[in-house]
Amino acid sequence: MPIPRIVFLVFLFTFFFFLRLPRFESANHDYSDALSKCIMFFEGQRSGFLPNDQRITWRANSGLSDGSQRSVDLTGGYYDAGDNVKFGFPMAFTTTMLSWSVIEFGDSMPAAERRNALAAIRWGADYLLKTVSHPGRIFVQVGDPIVDHNCWERPEDMDTARTVYTVEAPNPASDVAGETAAAFAASSMAFRSSDPGYSETLLRNAVSVFQYADNYRGAYSDNADIREGVCPFYCDFDGYQDELLWGAAWLRRASKDDSYLNYIENNGKTLGAEDNINEFGWDNKHAGLNVLVSKEYLEGNMYSLQSYKASADSFMCTLIPESSSSHIEYTPGGLIYKPGGSNLQHATSIAFLLLSYANYLAGTSQSVDCGNVSVGPSSLRRQAKRQIDYILGDNPLTISYMVGYSNHYPRKIHHRGSSLPAIKDHPEFIPCKGGSVYFNSSDPNPNVLVGAVVGGPGEDDSYDDDRVDFRKSEPTTYINAPLVGALAYFAANPELS
Repeated sequence: MPIPRIVFLVFLFTFFFFLRLPRFESANHDYSDALSKCIMFFEGQRSGFLPNDQRITWRANSGLSDGSQRSVDLTGGYYDAGDNVKFGFPMAFTTTMLSWSVIEFGDSMPAAERRNALAAIRWGADYLLKTVSHPGRIFVQVGDPIVDHNCWERPEDMDTARTVYTVEAPNPASDVAGETAAAFAASSMAFRSSDPGYSETLLRNAVSVFQYADNYRGAYSDNADIREGVCPFYCDFDGYQDELLWGAAWLRRASKDDSYLNYIENNGKTLGAEDNINEFGWDNKHAGLNVLVSKEYLEGNMYSLQSYKASADSFMCTLIPESSSSHIEYTPGGLIYKPGGSNLQHATSIAFLLLSYANYLAGTSQSVDCGNVSVGPSSLRRQAKRQIDYILGDNPLTISYMVGYSNHYPRKIHHRGSSLPAIKDHPEFIPCKGGSVYFNSSDPNPNVLVGAVVGGPGEDDSYDDDRVDFRKSEPTTYINAPLVGALAYFAANPELS
């Protein structure tokens, strides 16, 4: 029987459309294994006294005098990347995203991994509580990054200046304070069922630190004594206004207090909620803000929040290649790409937003109108899966960009602790410049930082395993934090195609 013409044309269109997409031999990924390793990575980034159940055993205690310069206890927390500095701004964002991962996808996590994820959140939140323990004062950073970056030294050997950077009222820190409020509010939700008392402490501190953010408006890096320590590493490049809305949005979700609903309703335009909507990361919260707020719009018919939903829809449409409004750049191999280094932070955070928004749409039986195409939850999930699978090995080099996952992964990552001999193997002190021989070595790192996701390939999908190239080979906590949620989803739904 002859094939009807319309069926034939549909077949041809589908055939040629898929020819345009990059094709690699797809592995059957073990998302549960990747999830476990993704969470374990945070144990390798710990500062302070390590617990008895520490699983990355080549690490040891470090930074035990942090805060003594100001007669306060600032031990604990995370080193942000491959150095030994504790930057408060990205650490707070990391804690927020770990918490959102548990809030959104924790119910589908294996019990053991949910416990590990909560432990990772608590390690960050406990430190952040210390940073706001003095009213009218926020400790935003520990460690002089210029001095630190001039050394290649194990955190356990640190003898560089542990300078404490502090903002005191009425000086502004809306960005760090707003993100810290978001971290506390989100963490309070993550712990609500397992530790109600801790949850209440976190929420109470979220309220007070948000008041500081709103009362003393401005960027923390605009303070001259702070700027010299945080810039150009974690300057506020995109303004502090998004963190005010982001902090208020998380407080609304955690507390259900109408005053925060009024805040995001009344301040959206003046604080630029509709600006720069296609970014999401430690410095720019706009896309995440719009997705977060859209949940209440979708589930509660809150029409006063419609502009946030419209911006979230617009963002999603930019990510769909067949949409007429698509303008996100992809590598030839299909990875979301944004210039500037540490590119996989964009891939993991955007994949997380795709999956979260897909959940919100599915829960209300809605889709996104992208003009020439209607995009439903399954399409958003497939788009997220392409990013996660690329990271795990479905890419032109068939390399996993997660250390320890599969047999082909980066061996020479830009990370001091990983690249220097472990204390237990080399107990002798290695001074500041004594580590240079290890930094310049062509040998693989002696310590495997399990679960670390490196900065990733260039715009042409190229990657050289080179610890000197920190833009590609350095892991960060804020690459992994949203990946926890994405991997939890795919571990529970591996059949998605």
